[in-house]
Amino acid sequence: MAIANVDMAAAWDGPEGDHWTEHADRYERVGAAQGQALLDAARIGSGDSVLDIGCGTGKSTRGAARLAAASGSALGVDLSARMLERARVTAEAEGLGNVRFEQADAQVHPFVADAFDVAISSFGAMFFADPVPAFTNIGRSLRPGGRLALLAWRELDRNEWLSAIRQALALGRDLPTPPSGAPGPFGLADRQQTEAILTEAGFVDVDFAALDEPIVLGADADDAFAFVRDFGITRGLTHDLDDADTGAALDALHRTLVDHHTSDGVSFGASAWLITAHT
Repeated sequence: MAIANVDMAAAWDGPEGDHWTEHADRYERVGAAQGQALLDAARIGSGDSVLDIGCGTGKSTRGAARLAAASGSALGVDLSARMLERARVTAEAEGLGNVRFEQADAQVHPFVADAFDVAISSFGAMFFADPVPAFTNIGRSLRPGGRLALLAWRELDRNEWLSAIRQALALGRDLPTPPSGAPGPFGLADRQQTEAILTEAGFVDVDFAALDEPIVLGADADDAFAFVRDFGITRGLTHDLDDADTGAALDALHRTLVDHHTSDGVSFGASAWLITAHT
């Protein structure tokens, strides 16, 4: 497998992918509203061939496969071998015969030219190390007039689920704001920058719609804490703390989850871009 982004491959074919696989059902529930909006925007027809970029454990791929079921198909690609294995097992259990999964870096994978009608990505394309060549590569795989539909997080201050976790774990430290445009959650957060990337990569009719949907991280604070305490951000912001400070930071995180307990569960504000374009 050709790899363009070694750091992201190490994370997603490692601890990040492991955590997602272990909590696949919960992650897929958390993003259900956004995922449905993505499939609606992709306008997948019954005979379409669909590419799912950064498919993870395959929820969006399976959804695409169902929409394309009459004579179409869906291919999901991801860096994580473990997530892909979970995706295959789930698709087989659900009786989906028109879906397959492949471990690949979509930035450089040699997709067959003009092979797909639609490319989708549910929070997967934010991690590209070099986005213009990556989207150019994806564009080559689409037939003329092919459609692109992406989900990507907007800026940090619009995403309470992330800013609140960071604040709880900071312990008074001045944490740098993750930059827009760098590989990670905010890789496509800047609208003007992202539009320029997609235009340079050969896409036209680039459009952005804001999706402001709360996300629920657990039924109650203890349930949410069992999930969130192993997030990559939680590990990253506590790995250099001593035992006492780690305990204090995790206590602060638990209190934040308590403060966000509602009748619907532990709920936080979240905002994403739904980005669409054509070749």
